Formats: sequence, C-alpha cells, structure tokens
Amino acid sequence: MHALVLSLFLAAATPAACVPDAHAPSLSWSEQIRVREEWLTQRHAMILEMMRRHGVSMWIVVNEEFHDDPVSQFIAPPRPLAGNRDIFFFIDAGNDGLKKIALTAYDEESVNRFFEPAEARTLKDLLPILTRRYQPKTIALSINSRRGVARSLTHDTYVALAQSFGRRNVKRFVSAEPLLEEYLDTRTDAERPIYTEMVQLTETLVKRALSNEVITPGKTTVGDVRRWLFDALWCNRVSTWFQPDIRVQRAGTGEEKTRDFLAVAKEDTVIERGDLLHIDFGVTFMGLNTDWQKMAYVLREGETAPPVGLLTALRNTNALQDALIAASRPGKFSGAVYDETMAAMQKAGIEAQIYSHPVGNQGHGLGATIDFRSKQRKDMPSGKPLRGGSYIAVELNTAMAIPEWHNQKIYVMEEDPAWLSDDGWKFFVPRQEAFYLVH
Repeated sequence: MHALVLSLFLAAATPAACVPDAHAPSLSWSEQIRVREEWLTQRHAMILEMMRRHGVSMWIVVNEEFHDDPVSQFIAPPRPLAGNRDIFFFIDAGNDGLKKIALTAYDEESVNRFFEPAEARTLKDLLPILTRRYQPKTIALSINSRRGVARSLTHDTYVALAQSFGRRNVKRFVSAEPLLEEYLDTRTDAERPIYTEMVQLTETLVKRALSNEVITPGKTTVGDVRRWLFDALWCNRVSTWFQPDIRVQRAGTGEEKTRDFLAVAKEDTVIERGDLLHIDFGVTFMGLNTDWQKMAYVLREGETAPPVGLLTALRNTNALQDALIAASRPGKFSGAVYDETMAAMQKAGIEAQIYSHPVGNQGHGLGATIDFRSKQRKDMPSGKPLRGGSYIAVELNTAMAIPEWHNQKIYVMEEDPAWLSDDGWKFFVPRQEAFYLVH
C-alpha cells in the first residue's frame, strides 16, 4: 500500500516530458543559500550609510513563526526561521559603526555569523539595555505604509515592543519605509548574472507556452496554457509570485476591462485562429522575481504573418518603450519621466498607457514608479527620483484601431525587466519586436 501511495505521489509530482530549459538553475538549495549569504554580506555593508541617510538610529525587523516578514530573507540568512518571534536589530553605534544583534529563540550558527547574540533572552530585559547604551533618536519599524512589504509588523508585536521600550521611546517610532525602499531597490553586481538567467528562462518558457508545443488552435484552452506554465516552473526548479494570466483579443468581440486593463480570459476559453494572445508571467528564484508580458498571434488558415495593422500596433508599443528609455536617467523624478514620455506619444498620435514599477526582491517592489496611477496621488505629483542600477519592469501598452478587424481597437501590452544605466533603461534580453506565432 505504501509503495502504491509513493508511486502515485511521484507521478503527480513529475510532469510528463519534464525537460529543464538550458537556463534552468543548476544550483542546489545548499549552494543557493551559500551564494545568497555572500550577497547578504555585501548588503549588510550598505546598511549603516543608508540608515544615516534616512535619519534612522535603530532599525528592527521581526519575523513571526508561520507569518514570515517579507524582509527577513533579505536581512537575515535565507534559511527557515521557526523561533516563534525572531528579532533583528541594526543600530547606529556612532564611531563604533553598525551593531547587529539578534534575539532569537534558538542559537543558530548561521545567524551568529551575521549578528551578535542578544545579551538578554527577552524583549523586556533586552530593550532597556539597548536604549540606555545607544540612546536611539529614531526607531524604524515596518509600520505606516501603503505597501505590504513595509507595513508587515503585527499588532501583537507592536504592543510587545511598545511595552518593552516604554512610553518615552514609543514616541521615537518611525516608519522604516524610506530605508526599506532604498535597501530593497538597491541591486548588487553579484546578483545581476543570476537575474539575467532568470529573465532568459522567463522568456524561453513564455515562447514555448505561446507556440504549437502547447497550443493547438481550436482545441487548447487558456487553462491548458496556464497549467503548462505551472508545470514548467516545477520542472525548472523555480516558482512564481503570481498566477500566470492570459488575455485573448478576438475580432468581432467586445472589450471587457478590469481595473483599467483588459480582463483576463476565462480558463475554458478555447484559443482560435486569428486570436491575439497576451501573457503575464514571472519567475521567482533566490529571493528575486521577474515580471514579463509578451504577445502572440494565432495564424489563420493561409496566413504566413499577422495582419499589417497588428504589426503597426506593435511598432507603436516599441516607440513607447523608446520614449520611456530616452526620458529616463538616474536622479530624474519619475513624474517628469512619465510626463515627457506621454508628451512624445501625444505628439506621435499614439494612444498609450504606462504602469512601470520596480522589480527585484519583490515582483512589485518599492521605489520610483512610472505609472499613470501615481499621477493621481496629490501628495507626490512629481514621483520619486530614479535610482541608478535599480531594476524596473518596463510595463506599458498602446491601443490602436486596426482596419483588418473593422477598426476594432486592439492593445499591444509589453513588460520587460530592465536596469537603469546612465543612458536609460537597459533590457536584460532584447525586447519583443515581432509577434510570437502559433501556426
């Protein structure tokens, strides 16, 4: 009986014809931890300067068992933390530099390589010691933010910190968001080769998904493509941070939208000849994330290329990408980049929409967004300055009525991870300049 159960499990766990891509990660889990701990050493070296730049005297990250803080794996060794409540302190000790202290339930060798063990075993005993010794003027916590990654402190932990710090020090609590934003939006040179491979893998899997390897016109459903992508992630030893989405545009059908964007197609939608397909997909590996959107056309009988109108629409989206890159430079405010790019599109007579966002440790990261929705916020109309070397998902679309579809409006949506150089955004792999074709 046990042998039968095991065989069924192995059959379910291994997709048929699972052949990893050439860009699939080859590092074992232990090797991944080793590499990420090398990255962590580099990242810890940046923290003191960042804390001083943001006026932070003490920064506290708390990891709750079964409720991991989204920042934990980027400030502590990326290993499972299961100590009920593990607390990590970064303290500006003046001339003595950065003090890193960990109050954890278990004495763990890997943590001790990066942090000093706390000299008391409870918050109630430890915090008076730290406040007397270092007298922090500001204590940064993951509170008071629009974004989940920067508002992750639980109510019970906040209460425990407040009680242990005392009323006088609670007044010094500040949001860690500005510090977190710079920390998570700053990439190291050592990360780039791994991330480039991740983007290459993302591209390969999407090309395969939007091809006859997966799609048979008139038979394959949207759900079939999504399930293939999930299995491809498993086969390539990576995961994802959001469900793969497929959109289908079809001549003679109405336009259905959700939250300002074309609605995702239902799982039972059968892909037909003449359809314009769009996919939104991302890969997660070693604490990094990609975000990727591409377009495919399903050829009609007798066609060897998409209609001319579709080709023109794709060129319009490429022109929008060009304008965004031309307007972007380190230190420039994202609001100005948005305004200049949209002005260029207006001059060219192209209907455009931009919703680009930071990407890296989170798929939707903290940092400067170049996004039409950001322009609606009256508290920050100019946006934020772009950070050199940061990663962004250049996410946007153009819309155009094409004659081949009786002047029906179609959307060409693209999304490409890129890094910011002195000359603007640089794509990790070449952008899409031709539709993927399903025959």
